[in-house]
Amino acid sequence: MNPLTFVGLGFLVGFLVGLTGVGGGALMTPSLIFLGVEPLTAVGTDLLYATATRIFGVFFHGRKGRIRYDIALRLFAGSVPAVVLGGIILREIDRNALNDYLTLLLGAILVVSAVLSLLKGEFHVPVRPRWTYVYLLGFIVGLTVQFTSVGAGVIVSFTLMNVARLDPKEVVGVTITYGLALSALSFLNYAGMGSVDYNLAAALIAGTVPGVYLGTHVNRIADREKLKRAINVIILLIGLFTLLSE
Repeated sequence: MNPLTFVGLGFLVGFLVGLTGVGGGALMTPSLIFLGVEPLTAVGTDLLYATATRIFGVFFHGRKGRIRYDIALRLFAGSVPAVVLGGIILREIDRNALNDYLTLLLGAILVVSAVLSLLKGEFHVPVRPRWTYVYLLGFIVGLTVQFTSVGAGVIVSFTLMNVARLDPKEVVGVTITYGLALSALSFLNYAGMGSVDYNLAAALIAGTVPGVYLGTHVNRIADREKLKRAINVIILLIGLFTLLSE
């Protein structure tokens, strides 16, 4: 396929992320699969793409002092055994069967992520926050991202806001920092399996940089919340379509 198609995809996803702050992995991985990329390679390539793009986010939020490293490090510590376990599973299951399972799991995670995003901030879970839960959350999200590249941002931010009652500005910094560490570690498993298309990742990143820049500028005049809800509805529909097509 023409590389410009993927540059355009990177631009579109980058624009939506810059505009609303949501939709990166949830839009990129299913889009790559729809365009004919093998599911395993789509996940591995998206993990590299996510790692590269999150570096800028961590730099930006770090300069503003909005990152709770104590939470991000505990989440990552919980994710390490999940990524190791995921790597073993990836190597043990037949590649064709794995591609089928990944697509099915991706559809389920997209549906869950979209529903959580649509519900975010609308109810609070009556659970007393404990550090043990942070490690457990890291393990669950680490395993999810290892197989789908989707879920780190939405699941973690939803839990931190509705269970830990963390300030929304701190939630964004924690989510991006943790997401960077998790996507980088998860990417290594796929790189070791040869399931990463580096040229494809470069094309996506090339389109994303100007897309994010334009999206952040349009963000000033657009109704951000309505756009976020619209994108989450689209993600929900993509997830349902993915599940029903299996």
